[in-house]
Amino acid sequence: MNWDQVKGNWKQVKGKAQQMWGDITDDELDVIEGKREELVGRLQAKYGYTKEKAEEEADGWVQKL
Repeated sequence: MNWDQVKGNWKQVKGKAQQMWGDITDDELDVIEGKREELVGRLQAKYGYTKEKAEEEADGWVQKL
């Protein structure tokens, strides 16, 4: 899956994001709406990741969907 597909199917994949990153709240997932940069920013804030690490996490997750 790619980011365009994730954005278009966000309601279906949102639960998988919640499973992967349990510290991100439902409200935050609603704000993310499948946007890569939003997810990267939330991962940095919640988990203290560098931007590069957050991008790797997000992109790796999308590839597994």
